[in-house]
Amino acid sequence: MIVLINPNSTVLMTEAMTAVAQDVAGRMTVEGWTSHGGPPSIQGREDGDLAVPPMLELVEKACRDGAEAILIGCFDDTGIAEAQKLARCPVIGIGQAAYHLAAAVGGRFSVVTTLDVSVPVLEENVANYGLAPSLVRIRASGVPVLEVEKAEPRIIDEILAAEAEDGVGAVALGCGGMVGLMARAQKETRLILVDGVRAATGMARALIA
Repeated sequence: MIVLINPNSTVLMTEAMTAVAQDVAGRMTVEGWTSHGGPPSIQGREDGDLAVPPMLELVEKACRDGAEAILIGCFDDTGIAEAQKLARCPVIGIGQAAYHLAAAVGGRFSVVTTLDVSVPVLEENVANYGLAPSLVRIRASGVPVLEVEKAEPRIIDEILAAEAEDGVGAVALGCGGMVGLMARAQKETRLILVDGVRAATGMARALIA
């Protein structure tokens, strides 16, 4: 069993990520859990700090329930270090998985995320994973997390700007809420687009197998 934990309290986002993760997981079961004690969205370090304690309670529960892998369903990889210390199974962040896959398949990569406030957190994470030399730019689209779905054209425009300006082979979609737009966005660009939910689920599936 794979447990996807959404550190924010927006159930619709949990459902969207879980549906995609289940498609990737095949016969493996994916359960999506929402952290109802977290903020409605995670935009920057302050929101992330608020989200960690209730999320860690779900990590502990997932371990008690026999999870074989845990996915942190926030591109900020909220609380991942703490979760990895608690868990008795692999814990994978969707940002972590996306960066590694983007670097592997594209060499140099950029990230298209939501707001400027998220950029420092993501830059720090990329550096902590040892991938800073492969990162060209983290682009803030100016779209809040909870408005991603209705602002899809703005996000695609930012992807196309990365294609035109950044000299990269891949773009990581820098928000769990972007999980539903990848197929449509991929039709607009020749870059390799990497969604963290798909990447993390594939990694978990490989580790379990």
